[in-house]
Amino acid sequence: MTKWGPVFLGFILAVIVKSFFAHYEFIGLLLVGFIVGYLCRDGAISGMWNAAVAGAFGTIVSAILFVIIATFGGALFGIFGGLVGFTVSGITTIFIVLGYLIYYAIVMGIAGGVGGLISSKK
Repeated sequence: MTKWGPVFLGFILAVIVKSFFAHYEFIGLLLVGFIVGYLCRDGAISGMWNAAVAGAFGTIVSAILFVIIATFGGALFGIFGGLVGFTVSGITTIFIVLGYLIYYAIVMGIAGGVGGLISSKK
């Protein structure tokens, strides 16, 4: 069962890691996943699930922010790309977001499983 308190905290921390600590993203995601799993206190599977959900939400929000910023930046240079550039950019962004979604869920899920295992009440 999803515990929304730790998931929300992990989501906020994942967005912060992606936004401000991009050079240390892997280590940051491991720490955030561990924190989420530890706060769940229901075992490895629950920690893994909650951390993966937090990572997925973090990816989606980071992607939305990226698309908004890229759209406004791309609007300045829209003369050069036109409709073809906009379409190619959109398709590429979808694949990038899916890749990051899988990456965040796996990295944070593994660390969340370890955190859940350590803090398990069972």
